[in-house]
Order: sequence, then structure tokens, then C-alpha cells
Amino acid sequence: MNLNLSGKTAVVCGSTQGLGFASAYELSLLGADVVLLARNEEKLREAVQKLDHHQGQTHSYLVADFSKSETVQQAIEQFTGSGQTAHILVNNTGGPAGGPILSAPLSAFTETFNAHVICNHILATALVPGMKTAGYGRIVNIISTSVKQPLKGLGVSNTIRAAVANWSKTLANEVAGWGITVNNVLPGFTRTVRAEYIIEQKMKSTGKSAEEITAELVAEIPAGRMGEASDFGAAVAFLCSPSAGYITGINLPVDGGRTGCL
Repeated sequence: MNLNLSGKTAVVCGSTQGLGFASAYELSLLGADVVLLARNEEKLREAVQKLDHHQGQTHSYLVADFSKSETVQQAIEQFTGSGQTAHILVNNTGGPAGGPILSAPLSAFTETFNAHVICNHILATALVPGMKTAGYGRIVNIISTSVKQPLKGLGVSNTIRAAVANWSKTLANEVAGWGITVNNVLPGFTRTVRAEYIIEQKMKSTGKSAEEITAELVAEIPAGRMGEASDFGAAVAFLCSPSAGYITGINLPVDGGRTGCL
């Protein structure tokens, strides 16, 4: 199995912590040069140092705020304008606040659409030409199992994540002939800051303890445990490898079997 990413460059978004950083780290272990993209420059500097450097990789970062799509445009134009290209793009940004769909303000939909669909499209538009030239491209979108089965209390997220999934499938079909794959990886209940936020919200709404809520969530997972960020990062890294070249246009849950549908 060819998992070697030496000589490949990966742009990984939302990558100073959680699933984004786990994906970046696994890509670095396979030999990729990783470009982290996030809004906090101090955290970016720290995260770059934590990536694997044992194969002589050169890691770097770009600063952009996904709530301001113009900063994403500027950052990626800075990257491509300097003559750099990327073979791998991992799209990832934080999800919106939870709540029933009818209680969500209109701004929540437009802001979330901008941060997810529009920013993903900006990055893909900028990087796909280089992937075509190289004859190698991997785009992975970190979204949610809600694209298969909408999650209770996440009205805005369910809506926009589905839009990302359909954008991804459309793009996958359009670029496959150039050796470029486009896939979605769907996290389940994983030990991340996002999971902590969900637990806190459930504590407020139910009055239960963190331990009780965690136990209830784990009870829904056939694997019998929460996922680790490294479980997720490994799946992303595989899809970015040469061995995954004939896999495109899919939604891959990494959830311990929690999603109830195929």
C-alpha cells in the first residue's frame, strides 16, 4: 500500500487543534509538507512546531478567519501568488451554535454558508489548477454525520453541512479526470473542543452532569467508546494518499458505527 506523501504539499484548514490538527499531523507523518490555515497566528506558530519533521518536511502557515471570506481569499492568493501549489486541501471550520431550526436567525444561515461553502469554494478554485498540472489532487471536507442523518438540535448545521456535501459531490465528478479526488469525512462523537461544547450545552438544557451526558452519548456508539482525534486524522490521511486514488465522491463516517443509516 502506497501511503507516501513525500514531495506533496497539504493545506489544512482549522488546524491548530482538534480534528484539523489531527489530520495535519497524520499527513506530516506520511511525509507531506503541511501548510496550516487558521485565524490565530500564535496558535499556528505553536501547531507548526508540533508537526512531524523527521523526513525533512517544511511546514508553514497562513492566517485567515473563515467568518471573513475575504481574508481566506487573500491568504490563498498570497500562497499561490508566491508560486506555491498544493496537492492536498483539507477543508475544515467550526460549526455554528446549536438550536431548533425555526429559532435560528437568518444571519446564522448566511454566515455559516459563507464560512463553509463559500470559503471551501474559494480554496478549491485557487488550488485545483495546480492539482491539475501535477496530475494529483486530494480534497477532503471535514463535515458531519448529519449529511446522512440530521442531528437533533442542530438545525443550521444540518442545513449547511448538506450543502457542503452536495458541493463536494458535484466537484468530485467534475475533476476526477485530472487525478483529483474529493471526499467528505464525517466525525462522530470525538474527544475535541467541539464535543466539550456540545456536552456543556446539554448540561445547561438538561441539568445533568458531564459524566451522565458522556455516558449517554457513548451508549449510542456500537464501538463502546468516544473516538480519538487520531482515529479521524488517520482516515483523512488515507484518503489523501496515492492508494486512495480510486475513491471519490463519498461520505465516510468515522463514528464507531453510531450513524444509524447506511
